[in-house]
Order: sequence, then structure tokens, then C-alpha cells
Amino acid sequence: MSLTTVICVLWAVSVGQTAGSQHGTNIIIMLMDDMGWGDLGVFGEPSKETPNLDLMAAQGMLFPNFYTANPLCSPSRAALLTGRLPVRNGFYTTNAHARNAYTPQEIVGGISPDEILLPELLKKKDYVSKIIGKWHLGHRTQYLPLKHGFDEWFGSPNCHFGPYNNSVCPNIPVYNNSEMKGRYYEEFEINVKTGESNLTQIYLKASLDFISQQAVAQRPFFLYWAPDATHAPVYASKRFLGKSQRGRYGDAMMELDDSIGQILAHLVSLGIHNKTLVFFTSDNGAAVMSGPLQSGSNGPFLCGKETTFEGGMREPAIAWWPGRIPAGTVSYQLGSVMDLFTTSLSVAGVLPPDDRVIDGLDLSPVLFNNSLLDRPIFYYRGNQLMAVRIGQYKAHYWTWSNSWEEFNKGINFCPGQEVPGVTTHTQEEHTMQPLIFHLGQDPGERYPISVESKEYRDVLRRVTAVVEQHQKDLIPGMPQLNMCDLAVMNWSPPGCEQLGKCLKAPESNPWKCDWPH
Repeated sequence: MSLTTVICVLWAVSVGQTAGSQHGTNIIIMLMDDMGWGDLGVFGEPSKETPNLDLMAAQGMLFPNFYTANPLCSPSRAALLTGRLPVRNGFYTTNAHARNAYTPQEIVGGISPDEILLPELLKKKDYVSKIIGKWHLGHRTQYLPLKHGFDEWFGSPNCHFGPYNNSVCPNIPVYNNSEMKGRYYEEFEINVKTGESNLTQIYLKASLDFISQQAVAQRPFFLYWAPDATHAPVYASKRFLGKSQRGRYGDAMMELDDSIGQILAHLVSLGIHNKTLVFFTSDNGAAVMSGPLQSGSNGPFLCGKETTFEGGMREPAIAWWPGRIPAGTVSYQLGSVMDLFTTSLSVAGVLPPDDRVIDGLDLSPVLFNNSLLDRPIFYYRGNQLMAVRIGQYKAHYWTWSNSWEEFNKGINFCPGQEVPGVTTHTQEEHTMQPLIFHLGQDPGERYPISVESKEYRDVLRRVTAVVEQHQKDLIPGMPQLNMCDLAVMNWSPPGCEQLGKCLKAPESNPWKCDWPH
């Protein structure tokens, strides 16, 4: 009997049962890394290699119109955990116009101490919170998860780039709670040549153990499961290597799909499935610039990661809560990763902070009644509002894929998808006459609506009012991603002494980070 069949049988038998005496709604957010909208069978991926995610959608609610808050990893994760646009929470740069910025090893900054993260608020209801996988909100001690509300952590502060030689650049540490337990490519192996690594299995076991512990203790929990196997260099364990029709990226997808199936089955077996909201999505679109062996699919959408075209910001998304979310439903709600902050607080019975703007909506009416909430989607790249979506319409105020300089180096954010006047290699402003697309009729953003049409004028009037109000009310946060310094890299993380893994740092010599995209 396959794992998918087991989940289906367990779910059918136990849906509607009570979950014992455990108090509070458990919350699991599964955030994938660089996974594209088109990577799931339920969204039409032809290999049909995601049976557990497809079943999750059949048992829950599918969101075809779900968005990240930024087309790059760090800002989108900061937005999820704060419920606020990166331009508000400080996860952007002002070093250059409309540039994506994130948290590489040399970044000086991280999540601002002024921001209130989801796990901090959940403490009001005695939640136990754990992050498993990639953090990416700053690697210096003051920025790490246990300083910002999480009770437990197993994972890494950065991407798994490498291997490095530890003299010019250190390998990335892997933490258990507040101390490192080794480094990528050393104690935690990733074979770049073969693509083999057991990290996903390690992250899976950590999640199953955590869920079991909290179920026994009958304490509500928040699990933020953030594996990074689909971020280049992609990896999978030996059992999955070579299994996919899609190559190594597909192998990583199959292993993550299998892991998600095991987590859902575990909730059912413990009898806590109908006390647990599970939400699956991705941090940004597929990194199509990495090529087909190292990146996924954005389906019918234009371009990918780093861009504010649909391929960069529209994400796969599924909500699952047997007995609460009607099975087999599709919501056409315009959703955002920031909504997970507000929705999680709502189901936990916690009010959001009232001393700041929260951009995330409470999706409870959508999840439980399939209601539709009227809201815009703002597409930011760094400090610039690039586009806005209202209903089926999207208006581009700026267009840019990447610079000619980067493109001529072979870095292509829109391979095989160049659209004249749209996927521009210079930053083009359209503020006086935005490019407007009907995403229902033209999801690939290839055919702008004629500026001479009544349809264009009507849409422009509606969009202009929304943008003017947004910009009037916007107070940007202090940018946290402007400064870099080799001295702040992961030379001597907490716990390195016990392992004999401390490295000598160079002298401090800060500079303004260069963000080419």
C-alpha cells in the first residue's frame, strides 16, 4: 500500500473525530524554497510526481492566486513572520533603485528588534514554536530564531551554498537551538556532484519528533517547516536520486512531497489532524535562471525568481484542516504569504499588534466559508512598487528583468520568454501610462490592454486610487540590508568552541552591499 493510500484511508476513517484533550489549534506552515507554481501535479505539472501534495489539495483548499511579498527568499520570509511588506519591516535596500536584497553571510543586518514575529505573539496562548530548516533573517547572534520568539530550532541561518575553504569564506553552520552542531559540506554532507544529501530526511525526522512530543504534552504548537532542497544546488537522499522524470530537481520535489505526506499521516495517526491547520506554499517563484536541472516550473507565468512578473511572485498554496476546511475546494481569493501571520493569530485566538500596519489579512472567512475578500496585491522589488493587482487586472508601473550587463553574463531571469517592452533589461517607468494585463485571459503577461480602450481607462481609474492611498499611508522601515562586512560571516558561531570549529575572522571593513538585481 502506498503512502498516499495510507493517508487517504487514515483521513477518511478519522475525519470528524475529536482530538483528545489537547487545547488550542496547532499551526504548521510549510514554506518551500524556490518552488514554482507549476511544480505540482494539481497545477498541471505533466510528470504527476507530487501525489501527496495533490491529495492534500483534494482534502483541503487550493489557492491558484496566492502570492509572496517579494520575489526573493529573505524578504518574503520576513514578510511571512511579521505580516508586513518588506518595505515596512526593513528587509530591503536603498543602495540602488529597485534592487532585490537578502541575507548572505557578509550581511551586517537582520530582522529589526522593532518587529514582532508570529511566534512571539503565539506565546500569549502558550504555544511551543519550532523552526526546522532555513531561517534567512540574519545570521548574527542577535538575529537568530531563539532571540525572536522561537523555542526551538534545527537548521541553518543561510542558504546551503558551498563548499567553501573556511579561510576565505566559512561553510554555513547548522544549529540545534542556540548552538551550532556542524557545518554544511562537513558534518552535514551535500555532494554537489551527485546531488546526494540526507538533509530532507533529517528535517523530516525533526518535524515528526517535535509533533509527537507536543501531542504527548498536549500543548498547542507552531511548526515552521522550511526545508531548502529545491534551492540550487538542489539535493535529495539516495532513495530518491534518479527517480524523477524531471532530473535532480524533480528528485528533490519527490522527496519533499513524500515528507509532506508523512507529516500529514503522522497528524492523523496521533488524532490531532482536526486540531491542526497546515498551510503549504513557497517563498518565491522557481529560479529559472538556474536551468532545468536546478530549478522548477512557474507553469504559464512569465519569468521567475527575482522578478515581479507572475512567475516570480505567484506561488503554489494549499490549506489543509480536516473537519474545518471543506475538502476539494478551490479559492480564487487573492492571497499573500503575509496572510499566514494574521490567519495564524486568528485561529490561535490572539489579536495582531495594533501599533503598526499589518498587511496580512485574516483568511478565516475564506478557509471556512470560501468567502472572497477584496484586496490588492502589491509587487515590490526593493524600495520600488513595481506593480499592483486588483481582481483580474495587473498594472505594471515599472518593468525590469535584469540588466544587460548581467544578461550578457548568461544570467537570464526569463529564459525563452522575452516579451518586447515588458521583460526589459533597463528599468523602464510606466507611471504615467501603466502596462495593464488581464491575468485571467493573459496569465503570461504578453498582451497589454490597449490604452485607447474603455477597459483600460476604467481599470486605470480603480488602480490609481488604490496606489495613491497605499503610497500616502506608507511609512518605510529602516532598511536592514544596506551594509556588508566580511568580518561578520559565520566564522565563530555559538557552539563552535565545543566542536573545535571556530575560525579566525578578518578585520572589519564594512562597505555598502552591491545588489546587481
